[in-house]
Amino acid sequence: MTSRSSQLARGVATLGGLGDRLPAPGTTVGSLSAFLLWWAACAAMPAATTRIIVTAVGLFVAAAVGTWASEVESLRRGEDDPGGIVIDEVAGQWLTYLVALPFVAPATSSHLAIFGAVGFLLFRFYDVVKPWPIRACEKLPGGIGIVADDLAAGYFAAATLAIGWRVFAS
Repeated sequence: MTSRSSQLARGVATLGGLGDRLPAPGTTVGSLSAFLLWWAACAAMPAATTRIIVTAVGLFVAAAVGTWASEVESLRRGEDDPGGIVIDEVAGQWLTYLVALPFVAPATSSHLAIFGAVGFLLFRFYDVVKPWPIRACEKLPGGIGIVADDLAAGYFAAATLAIGWRVFAS
């Protein structure tokens, strides 16, 4: 692998070094960054369909490029899932939003912020607790395993968010 490719992979995997440099745990930094970026993008787009499309594209890019970058960076560091790799949290966090958005469709910017914040908290819960089958996903090899457990946590968080929002916000 060329030095340039390795540097690109490190930048993507650590969100430009945020996963390594900030005092909070890397996973929290990655999830919080994902929430803030998602909220800023969606707040600028009032149409629900546009929000879903932007979220889907962001998720696809984070998952696809993140799997490659996580693989390269974990090999470079000689660890299975280094704490500084946080692109997987971005993918998982955005999956939370993508799956829940069609069921919820927050109408106002304040509802969007609350929806995003609750999604952030639910994703963090599932990412930390890792109930079955989430924990089993991290046993997959390389970059796939690094990203898969966060996608599974994102799906669980999305289901909880969509159901909870319908029950409590109605």
